[in-house]
Amino acid sequence: MTIKRASDVLEELVPLAGKRVLDVGCGDGNLTRLMTARGAKVTGLECQPQQLAKALAAPKEGAEDYVDAGAQAMPFPDASADIVVFFNSLHHVPPALMDKAMQETARVLKLGGIAYVSEPVAEGAFFQLARPVDDETEVRWQAYEALRAAPKHGLTPESEHLFLHPMAMTDFEAFKQRIVSANHERQALVEAMDAELRANFESLGRKTERGYEFEQPTRVNLLRKK
Repeated sequence: MTIKRASDVLEELVPLAGKRVLDVGCGDGNLTRLMTARGAKVTGLECQPQQLAKALAAPKEGAEDYVDAGAQAMPFPDASADIVVFFNSLHHVPPALMDKAMQETARVLKLGGIAYVSEPVAEGAFFQLARPVDDETEVRWQAYEALRAAPKHGLTPESEHLFLHPMAMTDFEAFKQRIVSANHERQALVEAMDAELRANFESLGRKTERGYEFEQPTRVNLLRKK
C-alpha cells in the first residue's frame, strides 16, 4: 500500500472549494479548519464535550462553526450539504446507531452529494499499539458493514481506496493524550498499563527526527446520493 496522509487523500478525492461540508465527529476541529482553508463552508459536529471545547477554543480559520450533535441526529435541513465527512469517526458511533447515521447522511446530502468515509483498518503498527487499551476490531467491522448497507438509504458506492497513513507522535505522552482524547473513559486503563504501553510504543514505532511514526492502514469509501 502507498504511504499517504489521510488529509491529503481527502483533498485528492474531493473538490472542497465552495462546497457546503459537514464534518461529523470533528474532534478538536483540525480537519474542519483545514477544509475551511481550502475554501469550503464547514460545520463540525461533535458530541464529546472535551473535544467540542477544544474546537471552539481554537483560533478560527475562517467562517467555520461547530455544533453539539451526533451522527444519528444531524440538526440540518434535508438536502443542505454537498459533502458529509466521517474522518475516523464512524466507528465511534454506537453500533446500534450506525445505520441511522447513514440514513441521516443521505437525508442532509443534496442530490449528487458525496459521503466521504475514512476509517482505520484493524491492523498495522498503530492498531497493535492501541489494541490493549481498546480492541476496535469488531466495531470497525461494524462500521464497514454499515457502509455496505448504505445503498438502501440512497447512498451508492462510488470508489474505495486503501493506503498507509503515517501516525506521527513526538513522544509517548503525545500517544497517551491522543488515545484518551478519543474516549476519556480510557484514562484509568491507560494509566494502569503505562509500563506495557511504553514498551510497545518503543518497539512498534519508527524513530524519526520529530519523534515516532506508526503506519495505520486506512480505507476511504466514497458514496454518492442518487
